[in-house]
Amino acid sequence: MKITFLGHAGFWLAGNQTRVAIDPFLTGNPVAKHQPGEIQAEYILVSHGHGDHLGDSVAIARQSNGTIVSVFEIANYCATQGATVHPMHIGGSYNFGPVRIKLTPALHGSSSGEYPAIYLGNPCGFIVEMDGLTLYHSGDTGLFGDMALIGRRHVLDVAFIPIGDNFTMGPDDALEAVKMLTPRYVIPMHYNTWPLIAQDATSFKQRVEAETGAEVIILNPGESWKIQ
Repeated sequence: MKITFLGHAGFWLAGNQTRVAIDPFLTGNPVAKHQPGEIQAEYILVSHGHGDHLGDSVAIARQSNGTIVSVFEIANYCATQGATVHPMHIGGSYNFGPVRIKLTPALHGSSSGEYPAIYLGNPCGFIVEMDGLTLYHSGDTGLFGDMALIGRRHVLDVAFIPIGDNFTMGPDDALEAVKMLTPRYVIPMHYNTWPLIAQDATSFKQRVEAETGAEVIILNPGESWKIQ
């Protein structure tokens, strides 16, 4: 599987049989290297309704004939904009054939637009099983104890974890998350998009690798990494 970092919290997973985009925020993203028209995906996962995560999901779904997978409220919202959707909710899973997706809790908010914003249900994370690999994208979240349960229930190959602080976990809490999740690899996200969430990923890598058994893969926006 090839994992491409789209910037911020966005990733593009290219597997043997299918492609999955997660939180593809490209338009208006100051660090993005891809244009929305370059992204083709059979499944587009949206963790919550904020514009820097919902992003270009509808456009990518429509151009790819893909399906947006998210919580019920976001899925229905995207359907009104012409996207094919598959609504789910936290704790539920569904086998789409080449990929199985499960929704996990996240501690954050979820709305679209400025005040008065549109309420879009609860934020979530995702367990993605494809090509014999299990990946966890936490979405935007603070640290919570049930990450230990996620780590116990799923043998994680990759965990995508926010480190930016202010809106999500910072590096200290992200380190604790890694200890609970026990993945093989960690890819930090949701940092250095704007000065408010600037962080030193190299320092985070050093701490994680010194205190856990995980290897940290630092990707710059637009870069890819292959895992088998």
